[in-house]
Amino acid sequence: MQHTILSHQQIQHKIERIAYQIYEANVSEEEIIIAGIQGGGLDFAKKIVAKLKKITDAKIVLCKLSMDKKDPLSSGVTTSLPDADFINKSVVIVDDVLNSGTTLIYGVHHFLKTPLKQLKTAVLVNRNHKKYPVKADYKGISLSTSLQEHVNVHFETKNDRVYLD
Repeated sequence: MQHTILSHQQIQHKIERIAYQIYEANVSEEEIIIAGIQGGGLDFAKKIVAKLKKITDAKIVLCKLSMDKKDPLSSGVTTSLPDADFINKSVVIVDDVLNSGTTLIYGVHHFLKTPLKQLKTAVLVNRNHKKYPVKADYKGISLSTSLQEHVNVHFETKNDRVYLD
């Protein structure tokens, strides 16, 4: 049985709010890198990038962050940009759902070897069952769910939605 958590319109509002929060935290930056975690995180990052480009003259760069989500330690983390492009830049790692924190913490770990100006995280849905001490700096919604429940995020043209199984 599916329970709708966020409608298309509510998701659009969350995207706009998160984009403005990112802009406000980086108002003096000439370039902001949005690193979307492959899958739903990258889809969510693209929507944030599109909104940021409408509200700031800063250069907004989309970066794809790739890893095996089931075994990020073995697969390692790669980015679509060379590490040198991140030096002294403001980076925001984006994912659709923060479940256990595994994916996000390995994403954060990847950037720790590069001297950044700032590193933040953004998620559409923040679940309160974390395995690692990672938090979302920008979040659309926080949910207290049981471990048996599953949050599904679907990004479709004019029909984005989040629901709980």
